[in-house]
Amino acid sequence: MSFSTVFSRVVALVGGAALVSRRLTQGTHEPAWGSSPTIPKPKPQGAIPTLKMPTARGWPEGQTPIAARGLKVNAFAVGLDHPRWIEVLPNGDVLVAEALLMDRPPRSLFDYAMITTLRRADAMGVSANRITLLRDADGDGVAEIRKVFLDGLNRPFGMALLGNTFYVGNTDGLFAFPYAEGANRIVGPGRQLATFKPDGHWTRSLLPSRDGRKLYVGVGSLTNIADDGMEVEKGRAAIHEFDVATGTIRIFASGLRNPIGMAWEPQTGVLWTVVNERDGLGDETPPDYLTSVRDGGFYGWPYCYWGQTVDDRVPQDPAMVAKAITPDYALGGHTASLGLCWLPAGTLPGFPDGMAIGQHGSWNRSKLSGYKLVFVPFANGRPAGPPRDILSGFITPDERGSYGRPVGVTIGPDGSVLMADDVGNVIWRVTGA
Repeated sequence: MSFSTVFSRVVALVGGAALVSRRLTQGTHEPAWGSSPTIPKPKPQGAIPTLKMPTARGWPEGQTPIAARGLKVNAFAVGLDHPRWIEVLPNGDVLVAEALLMDRPPRSLFDYAMITTLRRADAMGVSANRITLLRDADGDGVAEIRKVFLDGLNRPFGMALLGNTFYVGNTDGLFAFPYAEGANRIVGPGRQLATFKPDGHWTRSLLPSRDGRKLYVGVGSLTNIADDGMEVEKGRAAIHEFDVATGTIRIFASGLRNPIGMAWEPQTGVLWTVVNERDGLGDETPPDYLTSVRDGGFYGWPYCYWGQTVDDRVPQDPAMVAKAITPDYALGGHTASLGLCWLPAGTLPGFPDGMAIGQHGSWNRSKLSGYKLVFVPFANGRPAGPPRDILSGFITPDERGSYGRPVGVTIGPDGSVLMADDVGNVIWRVTGA
């Protein structure tokens, strides 16, 4: 029996004891959701973190997620290799970025425990490093054509097409490739337009401005709470703005620990993002969030959270705390909200205007959270009401296994909703029943 296997069992035993202890001493709390969430006081976990992640199982033959009433779901594509993000081209081709957190040596005992947990959940390993093209040529809601569109990449994630240039957010930078309309594969060499520090929160999401002149890039922090100092975090925990014409790049907003999905609210033209908050303070503390993003805005990380609630574990900067902006809408503690897509009213029957959010699911709380595709309704340019499930049923009833984990979400070429599932290795398609 390998040391890793033995250690994983020890981690499970210690983690289980920690879970029981924290449930007895801290009790349970209502989920921290909405515009005015109740956020419990922080309970720093110290050297023994809460680690609970279901073992990856994949979907049994014939089983699918549970669609909300009035909806149905089918597999648009199966057998992918850790599909994370989706981009739909103007001709209706669906592109899927397949990538995975790369295995690496641990830096500490806590890191070893986390890596062991991630491996068990199929969240760390060998990355495919490619973008796959899917095409539903006969319109039956299932992609029967599959081709490698672009490979040899470095953990690709975000994608965008502007004119005859295809942009990719690799973990180490923004790259541009020549694109010909209707092409099944990109063969020309890419150009690196911007450089980002790799590793840590490795995804690099992309969103074009509505006029196509800018690209917005989400870059997450290296560590949980700037554990290795602020120097290594420079340029991270931020949304960058890239000027397509001039090739210049600047930080648009900062203090966003891990901003991933981004979307435009069409009525106001405001940029919104979902952010994964810090670990180690409790099940619901602090919540991940959905927020509008102001040019030049600072959102607290690492000094504080949910406005100006100070994190005492971090060396403080009172001036930065004083200008921290409170997010707009809490999404629950450690839900790992990744995907974000604006859904106009009627995209799904019975759903008004709002945002669809792929919640990848927790690994560091006593009761699992997330593991759903949810919807937040909007009115007058802002969240307006409680969330609703679109898809659920991604984990086993005993919380020990996961069939799948939601990630990227977008509107498909036929008006359906497409969602990437990186444990089930599926692209799910949601329509009216």
